[in-house]
Amino acid sequence: MKPGFRGKIYLGLFALLLIQGLVLFFWVSQVMKDALTEEIKTRGSSIGTNLSARMVEPMLAMDFLQMKVLVDETVQLSDDIFYTFVLDKKGNALIHTFKKGFPIALKTANTVLDHQKESLKLLDTGDQLIYDYAVPVAINANRLGTLRVGLFQTRIQKAVNKIMISAVVTIIATILAAAIVGTLLLNPVTKSIKKLHNSSEQALRGNLDVRTAPMLKKNCWDIMQCRKKDCPAYKNYHHRCWYLAGTLCPTCVEGEFAKKIDSCLQCTVHKNCSGDEIQSLAESFDAMTLSLKGNLSDLKSAESILNEQKALLQTILDAIPDFISLQDHKGMYISVNKAFCEILNKNKNEIIGKQNNDLFAGKLAKLYEKEDQLMLETGLPLTKENRLSGQNGSRWLHVVKIPVRESTDRVKGLVCSGRDITQLKAVQEQLTHAQKMESVGRLAAGVAHEINTPLGIILGYAQLLLEDIEQKGQIHEDVKTIVKQTRICSKIVADLLNFSRSSESIISEFDINEAMEEVLGVAEHTFSLNHVTVMRKYHKTPLLMRGDKEKIKQVFINLLNNAFDAIQQDGSICVDTGAGETQNEITISISDTGHGIAKENIKKIFEPFYTTKGPDQGTGLGLSVTFGIIKEHNGTINVFSPPLSGEKNDRGSQFIVVLPSGLNRKKGELNGEYSRIG
Repeated sequence: MKPGFRGKIYLGLFALLLIQGLVLFFWVSQVMKDALTEEIKTRGSSIGTNLSARMVEPMLAMDFLQMKVLVDETVQLSDDIFYTFVLDKKGNALIHTFKKGFPIALKTANTVLDHQKESLKLLDTGDQLIYDYAVPVAINANRLGTLRVGLFQTRIQKAVNKIMISAVVTIIATILAAAIVGTLLLNPVTKSIKKLHNSSEQALRGNLDVRTAPMLKKNCWDIMQCRKKDCPAYKNYHHRCWYLAGTLCPTCVEGEFAKKIDSCLQCTVHKNCSGDEIQSLAESFDAMTLSLKGNLSDLKSAESILNEQKALLQTILDAIPDFISLQDHKGMYISVNKAFCEILNKNKNEIIGKQNNDLFAGKLAKLYEKEDQLMLETGLPLTKENRLSGQNGSRWLHVVKIPVRESTDRVKGLVCSGRDITQLKAVQEQLTHAQKMESVGRLAAGVAHEINTPLGIILGYAQLLLEDIEQKGQIHEDVKTIVKQTRICSKIVADLLNFSRSSESIISEFDINEAMEEVLGVAEHTFSLNHVTVMRKYHKTPLLMRGDKEKIKQVFINLLNNAFDAIQQDGSICVDTGAGETQNEITISISDTGHGIAKENIKKIFEPFYTTKGPDQGTGLGLSVTFGIIKEHNGTINVFSPPLSGEKNDRGSQFIVVLPSGLNRKKGELNGEYSRIG
């Protein structure tokens, strides 16, 4: 575990004192040792010099007793003197202070020359160190002998040891004193730092109401004798007035801390209330948390407004039927509306953060990626129509892509807006189809009127010829063929006239069941010849309708003839009438057991002149006429192959006609808008 601030201070202080003490310890011990050594040397030299001078006279007189007294007195002068002895010229010991005999080795251990005043050597006896002084004993230039004095070096070491012990004690005492003083000084600092640390952790956890600075004994309103209760500093015990904006003191400068601090530094309140660096740090920390709290409050308010606007914008975008998406400069989708999700059949979370490769098939994704990249590079918008194929069929989409630019005019994203125009395409196709049928109708009406009169003349003259010529013979058969083919042409002309709706409608009120029965009364006999039966499933009550009865009967005739032609031999036709989904609708269903209609031909069967029958079997106008009559009566017609009826047939077709009853319709009120055709 790493040491804290207090530990580091203590460790640094102790290390500094220890290093200083050690340096002082070794330096003082060395100085003292050198000083004591020098003192011993000086003392030994002085003793040797004095004793050698006093030894001249006894040596001249060879007074051994006097010499003995002198050396003994010298040894007794101090405990530091170990021995004293005198050598003659030849180096023989004359007198000494050794009690156990004179050590011979000391004679030559230290020698002094005649011209030297003294000679000093440090001798090691094995037990202790001795400073040996050799001083010549001479009178004038005549040398009488040598005086030797030995002083203990141990005393010096003992003195040095005492000094070292004193130094160690002093150092320890100094360190302890420093620890006590440091504790007294550091406790307030470390407490303030710890409090600041705890406050910062609380602030990190989101609590910005922490208070770190100490309470002041006297506040600004007391010092300035101010009673302005609307001042933000009044009764604010935890924040200093120079950190607060909008204070009402006459000497304050308006604005935040950076603007007013220069004037506040000269204020009496600042001079009396400002503290040391730790207190200033705590006060600035409290000011910072107060400022952060205000800024966070503003940010939360702005965020709340932004979220509301974002939710409102998303609601508006989701309410728009057009699909909208926003991509960044990397092609990643960052926002979509509900319509866009429905187009892709995915939820918003499955789209946000994805790219074209994640949302579309391979070729389509590459195409979109290429288009997006080109727009990001050129900054040009794109308008196009897309056709999408899916499980529910194909759809047409009108797409507009616009680049989103930054202030630097750099493209930073793409906005895509589009709408489903499938119904519009269908209406356009129906309009085109209607215009084509109108043109064909006008052409058919013109052709019918032009050839109707010549056909009548041809038919009339051919019938007259049949009366005048003999019935047996080739000419009679040829004229009979002319009459037959002319009647076929007349029927085609009649179909053309019906298709062009050039005939006037006669509006009346009639029963659908009754009209259907009238048609079946004529056609059923013909059907029975080919073993085709008709099953009736009429509504129990009359189905009254207002419209052109003859034209409605023509619809029934065309549908029944188509069913009969599809069966040809051995089959059945089912006629079912009933009420529609609403009260004013009537439903007529005619189904057969014929060969059915191919899926690719269902959409074409109402086009004029389109037929799957062989030559001389139909003109392809029957269903077109039927379509026109039903449209004229504001009805609908749907085709299903195989039928949707309850019978289990895998062949055949079913035509379902839905007509409005029109009982509230006045005479001439036809030609309404046609709603749907399947």
